[in-house]
Amino acid sequence: MTKTVQISTEEFAGRLAEIRRHMRASKVDVALFDEIEAMTWICGYANSMNRWRCVIVPIESDPFILIRALDAEPCRQGTWIRDVYPYRDWEDPMPVLASLLAERGLSSAAMGLDYNSYGMSYYRLERLKSVLPGLRTVDLGQLANDLRLIKLPAEIELLRRASSIADEAMRRAAAACVVGGSQRDAARVATAAYVELGSDLATHTLICPAIGADFIHGHFTDGPLSRGDVIHLELMPRVSGYSARLMRCVSVGEPSAKLAATAEKLIAIQDEQIAALRPGALASKVDGILREGVVRSGLRDSYDNITGYTLGHYLTQTPRSSDFTRTFHPGADWVVEEGMVFHIYASADQVSMSETVAVGSNGPELLTQFPRRLIVNEA
Repeated sequence: MTKTVQISTEEFAGRLAEIRRHMRASKVDVALFDEIEAMTWICGYANSMNRWRCVIVPIESDPFILIRALDAEPCRQGTWIRDVYPYRDWEDPMPVLASLLAERGLSSAAMGLDYNSYGMSYYRLERLKSVLPGLRTVDLGQLANDLRLIKLPAEIELLRRASSIADEAMRRAAAACVVGGSQRDAARVATAAYVELGSDLATHTLICPAIGADFIHGHFTDGPLSRGDVIHLELMPRVSGYSARLMRCVSVGEPSAKLAATAEKLIAIQDEQIAALRPGALASKVDGILREGVVRSGLRDSYDNITGYTLGHYLTQTPRSSDFTRTFHPGADWVVEEGMVFHIYASADQVSMSETVAVGSNGPELLTQFPRRLIVNEA
């Protein structure tokens, strides 16, 4: 559970006004948001889906929150919204919601939903329609996610703090990758650094052997490290829910000439891609710099994953470990804007590199500052 204390009430009011502007354009009278990310952006609070919860935004009257009774008081402490309505754990929340909407004359309203919301299952949607038979639903798409793409200076500052934690945690975790050590040692060191340096708890770390090209989501292993091993580290500390990302690889002992050359080539191509992250740049063109460059250089035969994605606010309870509201791929027809923040990442033949990058008026700013190089630990 997260209380967003860095965002002002005035900013939340501005977000509400922007949502209502889109509601009017879509001709809906009320909107329902039940994804963790959307709820947090709108009201400053969200929690797990052990029991369903939502934020309701009428076009005219005040917004309100429906939530299980156990979480009602933490919700009141964490949100600017005045009206928080609880229901008991064994109750069906849909009749409660129907009653609250009826009180506001919205039983037969046009309701905006995100049809792709992981919170609104088919069963829940059918229950909603059964208790509100006059309701008409309209797909608003990922409205809240689209609106939160442009970060406030305060949000970028949280990402900058998370990035500095990632830098120091990487230094410490990489140093633990030595002959006789283990991936678990590196994970323990990284986690201790998170806690010491001010990261949120339950922050994620990916550590695995670097084998081939598509290794970055590989499996954590417990065996001792040996000379010649290459270890992939991806650190994801969060500060007040805002997550930075940083990937590096560690050679245990002197790297082969091929490994060193691969790292050098990949870094040079990624440097060019990051330099292109400027307001007005077409995302597919930015993507092509790395994707086509890696294949053209012979580092990979094909490049089948995206080369970057949105960074921002993540809660531990979300089913999404990454925010793909905007991603870099060959068909990406959207435009880079000032205030966006991305995880730009690349991998090829045992080498992994990534950065947290903010887009400023004059171009990219690397929020992560750890040297972008192959890390070599003497055996």
